[in-house]
Amino acid sequence: MLAPADLFDLTQTEHAAIFEGCTYAWEALTRINECLRTKLCPGLHNQCQGTAWIGDQVSIGEGTVLEDGVMIKGPAIIGRNCQIRHNAYIREHVIVGDNCVVGNASELKNALLFNHAVVPHFNYVGDSILGYKVHLGAGVKVSNFRLVPGNIYVEVEGKPFDTGLRKFGALVGDGAEIGCNAVLNPGSVIGRHSVVYANTNWRGILPAHRVAKNRAEIEIVERRQ
Repeated sequence: MLAPADLFDLTQTEHAAIFEGCTYAWEALTRINECLRTKLCPGLHNQCQGTAWIGDQVSIGEGTVLEDGVMIKGPAIIGRNCQIRHNAYIREHVIVGDNCVVGNASELKNALLFNHAVVPHFNYVGDSILGYKVHLGAGVKVSNFRLVPGNIYVEVEGKPFDTGLRKFGALVGDGAEIGCNAVLNPGSVIGRHSVVYANTNWRGILPAHRVAKNRAEIEIVERRQ
């Protein structure tokens, strides 16, 4: 389930060529910069509600609305009919599809979002790919860097596999739901239509159509005066 077509409907992005020749979907992360360099035609066709700061190397499609306080550094391509909400921060090397939401105080960096992906509230998404109709709950963080030095490993056929990447957040397959305040640790892979419950600290590969539950117990004690 690590090939691009295993995780993503490649018809739901205008940039499917970025995956050509990729054995593993994470290989596309190293190609976002080159894709932007060759395909980016700067132009702003959006509406602004308030004041936004937009860099020179940015393309924004028709029908997209930027709310007050948005900062888009670029290079970046943002599709049509998106909502880029208050204080969103879109950094270098970001591709956002059509009908996406990048919400309040959310930050993107070196990321590819397929059409209809939703990153709505207080999210961080770095060095990651979010598939078609992926939804992140409020406060979800995608960690992209190990605390200790070294490349990020993913389990392949039961053995640790060196991705060759120092920074790699997550691959989140089409239709997956990530609950509020969950953390996806570096090198996470979430299969299509799977669910990660709120407050879960997830690491590794979650197959398609599965639910990862956080079963932490809650202790209830008497309140003393």
